[in-house]
Amino acid sequence: MEREKPRLILKGLGKDYDVNKKPFPALKSVSLAFPKKGFVSILGPSGCGKTTLLNIVGGLDRASRGELIVDGRSTSSYKDRDWDAYRNKRLGFVFQNYNLLDYQTALQNVELPLLLSGMAPSKRKQAALEALREVGLEEVSGKKPNELSGGQMQRVAIARALAGKPEIVLADEPTGALDSRSSEIVAGLLKKASERCLVVLVTHNEALARRYSDRIIKMEDGEIVSDSDPLPIEGESFVPSEEGRTAMSLFAAIKNSCRNVVAKWGRTLVVSFSSCIGIVGVGLV
Repeated sequence: MEREKPRLILKGLGKDYDVNKKPFPALKSVSLAFPKKGFVSILGPSGCGKTTLLNIVGGLDRASRGELIVDGRSTSSYKDRDWDAYRNKRLGFVFQNYNLLDYQTALQNVELPLLLSGMAPSKRKQAALEALREVGLEEVSGKKPNELSGGQMQRVAIARALAGKPEIVLADEPTGALDSRSSEIVAGLLKKASERCLVVLVTHNEALARRYSDRIIKMEDGEIVSDSDPLPIEGESFVPSEEGRTAMSLFAAIKNSCRNVVAKWGRTLVVSFSSCIGIVGVGLV
């Protein structure tokens, strides 16, 4: 039987940073292939290049050399709008520090990527509630992050990542700030998600990775040192005309901005008052 084509192919990816005016190689010619679904964990000590690799795959950073191929399409000619569309339509992100907006409810936080994609309000709310239900947090949909525990906030972050039905979920140390019980819950949710999409987890927790992962990749000093189930890196890539565009309606943008201003009315008032004093002062001069 013919083997399924990979979702992601990394060909000779390298990344250099300038340290004291000299190039420092954070990644050294990494070549990997990832399947269309499954749970892949990347292990290694701090500073070995795990997060750098994840950021390049997620379009948050650019490789110094090499090529990233997504479903046979090269990203070498991507413009900023192509990367925006790639992140919005194909990816879900889960970070260690949650990255939830403190002035919005759990439901509104989960809705945010759907808002950016231009989904209709009724469908957006339904999809967000479904995602919260999937992680067992439908009952806290109206609460804000400061009313939730660390484990609950991370589950909201996972719901946000899964709400748009992404093809790839990238998780950067999502259990790093959690206790062992919460870590197990989070890993279990990612494992369940991997049944329908690709989940790539960066972690220091080897025991957790071995319990839940289908494949474990180990890195040291910017290189791959072991891979429990390597995929062949083969096939030609083609350059797409464009990935597409994200689309937020003007009304949604205004509504979200107003919500931000109202939630932080104290700071808004101080800034407005300070601006008025400055304008009056200039006028008097």
